[in-house]
Amino acid sequence: MSNTYYILSIDQSTSATKAILFNKQGKLISRTTVPHKQYYPQPGFVEHDPEEIFDNTLEGIHKTLEDADIREDEIAALAITNQRETVMIWDKNTGKPVYNATVWQCQRGAHYCDQLKEKGYSDMIMQKTGLIIDPYFSASRLHWIMQNVEGLNEKAEKGALLMGTMDTWLLWKLTGGKIHATDYSNACRTMLFNIHTLDWDDELIALFGLQKNMFPEVKFSNDIFGYTDPEIIFKTPLPIAGLLGDSHAALFGQNCFEPGMAKATYGTGSSMMMNIGTEPRNAPDGLVTSIGYGLDETVYYVYEGNIHCTGDTLNWLKNEIQLINDASETEPLARSVENNNGVYLVPAFVGLGAPYWDNQARACLSGMPRNTTKAHIVRAALESIAYQIKDLISLMELKGGINLKELRVDGGPTRNIFLMQFQSDMLDRDVSRSEIEEVSALGSTFMAGLATGFWKDMDEIKSLRVHGQLFESGMQPKEREKLYKGWQKAVARARL
Repeated sequence: MSNTYYILSIDQSTSATKAILFNKQGKLISRTTVPHKQYYPQPGFVEHDPEEIFDNTLEGIHKTLEDADIREDEIAALAITNQRETVMIWDKNTGKPVYNATVWQCQRGAHYCDQLKEKGYSDMIMQKTGLIIDPYFSASRLHWIMQNVEGLNEKAEKGALLMGTMDTWLLWKLTGGKIHATDYSNACRTMLFNIHTLDWDDELIALFGLQKNMFPEVKFSNDIFGYTDPEIIFKTPLPIAGLLGDSHAALFGQNCFEPGMAKATYGTGSSMMMNIGTEPRNAPDGLVTSIGYGLDETVYYVYEGNIHCTGDTLNWLKNEIQLINDASETEPLARSVENNNGVYLVPAFVGLGAPYWDNQARACLSGMPRNTTKAHIVRAALESIAYQIKDLISLMELKGGINLKELRVDGGPTRNIFLMQFQSDMLDRDVSRSEIEEVSALGSTFMAGLATGFWKDMDEIKSLRVHGQLFESGMQPKEREKLYKGWQKAVARARL
């Protein structure tokens, strides 16, 4: 690999597709973002056009290399990380989607999920997949496509249909239709993959009205999945490796390689994921067990929880109630008061996610005495983000039987030093803020680099980690307990 200096990572997310170039030191060299349309054919339905996404992928690749003035023979590999659970079916012979990709936010499978719960399938599905029955996962939306697009069952029986998450689609297209595969992290989020046998589950496939011949091969993330087709892109075939769902790629990019290491990505909502080792454990109620990643013939498992509203709470402060003009104002406002004055905000604007999973809960601002100011409300909004992360970690530790070593964090709200310090205080653990841009893309890049010899081993990957600011807890236990009890009371009010 002496003449190759870069790895190109495709980050196919919910709103856009990015092509990102990293060098041998793990530094971001060039990036192109190409947004795609969101389709809402009826209330609760969310779709993407897979053909548009593939075209955007090619456009992003060309633009990124052009902007960086990089030749294709300087690239060691192409990596892919992707929005999870978004799923599609296409015709094996024509290469055309039979329907748009149904997005993880899409609720079209809710009715079938309710039917399965009523028929008592919850425990069986949890035992096999580690997941709760929910339209968030791919299976019920695949069932909807099969039931609502004419002629698909007959095509499936003839072996003419393929299904896959967005990584599988891009891989298939980039290899000219030669490779139909995915990795363990994406497979386990479909609600069709048995995380114990490490295979697509025949009973679940039948339950959702699908055929086994539709399903991709499942590989380890540091395998070489295939090579680009010169008729599609690049004159010389380029290895494709490092396929990972975006949250899993962020876990790997944050170097959370040991049990008890966890990452939290603070975005509109938050994804919280903890490495639990090489044996699956039953997740505490309110959380799920997933496969974190597959590496060197070994599968690593995680506990995961997803919070609906964290950074979006700051958007609400700005756009709806107009207490601030910009998120950067929240830190000085929060510091301008000595404490929260008993004020709590539970941002259940669309219900509460993990660990409560209460869609009926609604946002609640409580505990306000007469001397409450704007600063107290803003402080309560910031504190609510830290409390929600603590909810998940406390559950993982108390009922999941594994202790948090360190929380590694990324995302826009982590720039807020008040929030990060309060997060450390509430957890009584170190919080390490990433200085890495595009941590999901970097995680898939690391995997692709291991697959191709670009980096020789995990020790070299660890040596590339950029250590950001470390926040250490300084809060007294009594104060922590008092504040958290106040939060728990506020949550109870929001769930009335």
